[in-house]
Amino acid sequence: MADENKFEQAKGNVKETVGNVTDNKELENEGKEDKTSGKAKEIEEKAKDKANEDIDKLKK
Repeated sequence: MADENKFEQAKGNVKETVGNVTDNKELENEGKEDKTSGKAKEIEEKAKDKANEDIDKLKK
């Protein structure tokens, strides 16, 4: 899952760059959205993992 989030961020970066270079604001904004979405999913995944670790510690 982490790889998917990194890929989404990278894909967004490429779209944003291409949109910027070609003056395509729609593509540029789509790239920004992809980057933000990938980063948000990454943060969510890390928080979930941390919560699960804490729960496991409490069970012991």
